[in-house]
Amino acid sequence: MSSCCTPDGSCHTGATTDVAIDGTKTVYAVSGMTCSHCKTAVTEAVSEVDGVLSVDVDVDAGRVTVIAKESPDDVLIAKAVDEAGYELTGRAS
Repeated sequence: MSSCCTPDGSCHTGATTDVAIDGTKTVYAVSGMTCSHCKTAVTEAVSEVDGVLSVDVDVDAGRVTVIAKESPDDVLIAKAVDEAGYELTGRAS
């Protein structure tokens, strides 16, 4: 059995399925991110903020997209980003 197969014989290709999440989408500009470690650190920190449903970090663009139950608290998001070692410079346009 190859490593991509499960014990029941089905094959896992590594593909993921996007799941639609209802909520408020807000995009932030974040400076200082340069690599996958940065992406992981910011994702984990922002994901812990109350009400956040999902986080998508685009290191190259310096953008963090947050989907929250309601409009996210910018101060809490900024604090999480800061504690991860980066700087939230505002909402992206």
